[in-house]
Amino acid sequence: MPLHTALTVTLISLACLVGTAAAQSIYTCVDGKGRKITADRPIVECIDRTQQELNRTGTVKRQVGPSLTAEERAVQEEKDKAAAEARAREAEDKRRDRALLLRYPNRGVHDQERESALAQVDEVIKASNKRTLELAEQRKAIQAEFEFYVKDPSKAPPSLKRKLEENNNSSAVQKRFITEQEQEKKRVNLRFDEELVKLNQLWAMAGPPAGVKPAVKH
Repeated sequence: MPLHTALTVTLISLACLVGTAAAQSIYTCVDGKGRKITADRPIVECIDRTQQELNRTGTVKRQVGPSLTAEERAVQEEKDKAAAEARAREAEDKRRDRALLLRYPNRGVHDQERESALAQVDEVIKASNKRTLELAEQRKAIQAEFEFYVKDPSKAPPSLKRKLEENNNSSAVQKRFITEQEQEKKRVNLRFDEELVKLNQLWAMAGPPAGVKPAVKH
């Protein structure tokens, strides 16, 4: 092998060795007996305590925590899971807050949507009340027909009896429906009231809208 080739190979080998050595770490700890131990890999005697991983220069690269038992790992995993869920809930709350502010930039918009939601329920109640009045008129007509059979109701034709039964059932349905819609109005108001509490906080933190100057007190 030519001299210059052999020299080149030697230099490359030395560089590789130096690089490998520089990349290696040193582990050090004090074991349960108070002995300071140093090694080029994690120390088994200190598996239950913190070890320091040092660079070749002697500076601390990182702290290596003690190995956990299966029970300790399970506890730690539960803590990590709970912390992750809390962070996820916080992020979701912030997302909802941003969406709420975008939807309701001010009190006027929120009030307007409340009125619109309640108006829709009122329209449904109005239609149901109208139907209830129609059924009441129908019942009067049916009862007028029954007057022909006052002396002996058993002679009333089955079709007439069926009309009265259907009318009574329909009237009961409309009554229940109106009650449900009145409850719906309460739920709508409750939802908007709860939103308003949160929005008042968000509006206060956000400050006045861009371009709107705060009122000057005299």
